[in-house]
Amino acid sequence: MTRVKRGVTTKRRHKKVIALAKGFRGGRKKLFKLAKNAVAKAGMHAYVDRRKKKRDFRALWILRLTAAVKERGLNYSTFVGNLRKKHVILNRKAMSELAIHNPKVFDKVVEAVK
Repeated sequence: MTRVKRGVTTKRRHKKVIALAKGFRGGRKKLFKLAKNAVAKAGMHAYVDRRKKKRDFRALWILRLTAAVKERGLNYSTFVGNLRKKHVILNRKAMSELAIHNPKVFDKVVEAVK
């Protein structure tokens, strides 16, 4: 049986990991052993933070809506409760955009649910 030398495959794998570690500091960008761990941890954080981003944006939209609705004499919880009772189907992202960019339209939405 012939001997298989694996230098090419190993080199390719190492280069891939080192490329993913570009921009890291110190040995974490140059040394394979350190880079491998750093890339794995970075990937883990990226995965978690993709989910966290959704939470953060929802919190931002709720914060904006709370401020906008308070100016119009309601509080957020009653506003959302009235939206559901009146069967108004607008998500928080759309309503926060309305509150910022089209206040007149948002006023009509608030009047509709009061």
